[in-house]
Amino acid sequence: MPAKASMSATTGAARELPELTIGKAVTIGAGCVIYRGASIADMVFFGDIATVREDVTIGEGTIIGRGVTVENKVSIGKKTKIETNAYITAFSTVEDYCFIAPCVVFSNDNYLGRTEERKKHFRGPTIKTGARIGAGAVLLPGVVIEEDALVAAGSVVTKDVPPRITVLGIPAKEWRPVPQEQLLEEQVYYEK
Repeated sequence: MPAKASMSATTGAARELPELTIGKAVTIGAGCVIYRGASIADMVFFGDIATVREDVTIGEGTIIGRGVTVENKVSIGKKTKIETNAYITAFSTVEDYCFIAPCVVFSNDNYLGRTEERKKHFRGPTIKTGARIGAGAVLLPGVVIEEDALVAAGSVVTKDVPPRITVLGIPAKEWRPVPQEQLLEEQVYYEK
């Protein structure tokens, strides 16, 4: 059974986790660690040395890149791409058709590991359908990146991002609407 650190904010009563479920035509690269209690849909691809914790669901056709870490209690939708060395923290949601560029960091603890109060507020970002996050961006706890929004590379997102808006900077601020031709509904591969 997977064990948690004694100081983990997700520590709870020990329980028997369900078996790991892996769908059809799943590719698992060398050195990957996928914990018991995860549920992987059909045609998911894992690059080398990816790690997926317990209580994670990953939707059909999603790509989890090389060295990606997906912590526990995370939901990832279908046809999403999470690229090399991204860190998806516990209690996060990534919906369908999202793009997470290399070295993106999700965070879930405004108290930086101190006090019991933090456990009451512990939550990761929510990335809505079709949203895209640029390389090296940092998302603070609980932010919501709405449908088809775009976070520019290197940005630090401290508050929610409206749908179909591009944000950039430190802290990230609204810049302009996402161009029409970049919207998910305009893409040939998109299926509702």
